[in-house]
Amino acid sequence: MKNWNLAILALAIAVSGVAFAAEPGAVGNPGAPQGGTFLENLGLEPESLNPITSTDIYARQVQAYTLDSLMERDPDTYEWVPQLAEKYETSKDGKQFTFTLRKGATWSDGKPVTIEDVKFSFDVIFDTKYNAAHLRPYYENIEKAEVVGTDQIRFTTKTKYFDNFSVVAELTVLPKHIYGNPTEGMKLNRSLVGSGPYVIETYDKGQSMVLAKNKTWWGNGLPQMKGRWNFEKIRMRFIKDSNIAIEALKKGDIHFHELTAEEFAKKTENLPKTVVKVQTQNLAPKSFGYVGWNFKNEIFKDRDTRLALYHLMNRDEMNKKFRYGMSLPATGPWYQQSEYADPTAKPVSYDPKKAVELLKKVGWTDSDKDGTLDRTVAGAKKNLSFTLFYANKDNEKYYVLYQSDLKKVGIDMKLQLLEWNALLKKLDEKQFDAVALGWGGGSVDNDPKQIWHSASSAAGGSNYISYSNPTVDKMIDEARAELDKKKRIPLLRKVYTEIANDVPYAFMFNDKYVMYAHNTKVGKPKDTFKYRIGNAWWWMTAQ
Repeated sequence: MKNWNLAILALAIAVSGVAFAAEPGAVGNPGAPQGGTFLENLGLEPESLNPITSTDIYARQVQAYTLDSLMERDPDTYEWVPQLAEKYETSKDGKQFTFTLRKGATWSDGKPVTIEDVKFSFDVIFDTKYNAAHLRPYYENIEKAEVVGTDQIRFTTKTKYFDNFSVVAELTVLPKHIYGNPTEGMKLNRSLVGSGPYVIETYDKGQSMVLAKNKTWWGNGLPQMKGRWNFEKIRMRFIKDSNIAIEALKKGDIHFHELTAEEFAKKTENLPKTVVKVQTQNLAPKSFGYVGWNFKNEIFKDRDTRLALYHLMNRDEMNKKFRYGMSLPATGPWYQQSEYADPTAKPVSYDPKKAVELLKKVGWTDSDKDGTLDRTVAGAKKNLSFTLFYANKDNEKYYVLYQSDLKKVGIDMKLQLLEWNALLKKLDEKQFDAVALGWGGGSVDNDPKQIWHSASSAAGGSNYISYSNPTVDKMIDEARAELDKKKRIPLLRKVYTEIANDVPYAFMFNDKYVMYAHNTKVGKPKDTFKYRIGNAWWWMTAQ
């Protein structure tokens, strides 16, 4: 889920139409030491670094270092602060947002950032010559972007949408001279030209990449950037096996590793004195894993079948055995700690008896006594047999346990581990039965359209499973048009409940804590900011 954030502050300002231009003070430690190389594990190699077409979290992590947006959020207060835009102004009716571009910003190739680059960055999202369908749901309410001066651009909205300001404020600005030619620009999957604090220095395919400090970055020397982006270089490794990553952490080959509950409780019991474990909490949206059912597959079109499959997932055992009781069983389509989640929603219990009753109800029986349930579909026998695709070997134990419980009642679930890019291709082509994946926590102020609206099931969209419910579509559209947060909360809670009742996924867990480990060579202002850990404010204590 794309991490667009709430627009409450922007909407409040829109009423009065005042301009915002204040430069905030530094966050964290303004006197933090500069220099050194931070060793980070990206996890997996990005499928593509192209900022127009990339969809995975690994690419976004790299882009966060190398690209800029117009505005950003303060990690503690969540207020808007300037980035490439030095100020903005909203119209009195709240329908137009005008941004003034910061002077002196340049791209990493030395060319100036222009207002035409900002306009291109918006226009390209809707240009059918580019594959940017995954971004369009966020910008569909923006009618146009007009250059209204040498350094000003005005965005005009079509309809009411609570997040209109956020989506344009957090627009990633791209160089038109690099990506303006779709034929050539689409080929740029292993390089990035940006205006951010770092540039890609080297890229060793399949192994790692090194980012180096952008000496000409516009933010160098600004008061609000003191104490931020302190590392001279950042080496990102592509270690997908968490056991190998933890060993690398112990040896000092990486300086930071986010920990699962199992890693925190068991796999990091005997850490050297050079590594510190942290368990903390913040208000950042929490990610969740799931098993998703492809609605284009005849097996999964029936809600009772999906619910039966969910009743056969023993999450209590998984939580106890693999997560050491440190997670909550998910109750619906986003993290249950969100104020937009229905607090009365209950998790689907492990109940094989109920599952068998539901399966019998919709005609699943072992008619030929071969040990696998079947039923007649369109005049032909159809076995309750399917393949679950997954890309994370570390999570295989969950699916093996699930597979065993399914087999006990006559359901044949095969497991197939796929390389990440191969899995993404299967999803884009809708060539799968079931898939085990996870979503990031999304935004503090939630917008479920990207994942749950039927419009998002188009090619390149994030509704991979082709879920479609007209009632949900209507409620999502209504909630998006509600500017009053107090009124929007109950609307989205109804969306939450409706989707949960449809059982499009077997929603797995929501984490209670933020857990990670870091090398003692790394200094930090605190364990976490209010809305994120805040690695961008860390520094090296020993060079």
